[in-house]
Amino acid sequence: MSRNIITSSFLVVFLLMGIQVSAQKQIDSVKVVQFSGLVVTEQAGNAVPLPYTNIGVKGTSRGTVSEMNGFFSLAGRVGETIVFSHLGYQTVEFEIPDTIQGNLYSFIQIMSQDSVLLPIATIYPWPSKEYFDIEFLAMDVSDEMRERAKENLAENALMKLREAVPADGVEAGNIYLKEQAQANYYQGQFKPQRIFDLAAWAKFIEAWKRGDFKRKKKE
Repeated sequence: MSRNIITSSFLVVFLLMGIQVSAQKQIDSVKVVQFSGLVVTEQAGNAVPLPYTNIGVKGTSRGTVSEMNGFFSLAGRVGETIVFSHLGYQTVEFEIPDTIQGNLYSFIQIMSQDSVLLPIATIYPWPSKEYFDIEFLAMDVSDEMRERAKENLAENALMKLREAVPADGVEAGNIYLKEQAQANYYQGQFKPQRIFDLAAWAKFIEAWKRGDFKRKKKE
């Protein structure tokens, strides 16, 4: 009886090994290709690269992202579905055909913009126009508030704010670009000196004759 059990065990082991080998052969028989290409979109009638497009194999964790020039490359099997997705564009699916000759496949995917119409949202500080009329008529417009507004809008106060408040990103970027443009303009030569600027000297002499500097000194 023990011999029958041992024989049955060996048969089960051989059957499992045969099933595993058969499954592995089926997996190996699926052709693997290097799927690469470009992701582009239409802009002003021209095809331009679309970077940072998500490209993944459907149903798996394999995928990649298109580069700045729209190029992408990933390994895939024949029959698998490649999904192209990008924020603001329609998602596209493409199945790798089984008629590929060789193990390389080039592809160009055109992405179309996805228009999403959102409902109009109107935001009011009051529940209705009637509440606005009530609040507007009850508004305090005393002389004290008027004088406070004049002080806040005075040139000296605004000047202090301009000196104290740091420049934002856009303003700092514009200043930097202007400095770079000026440096590139005079590259390889000496910058002009204002001491030889005849127009500036003429303005200085006129101001001196008018006595502008004396008045500033008295102040």
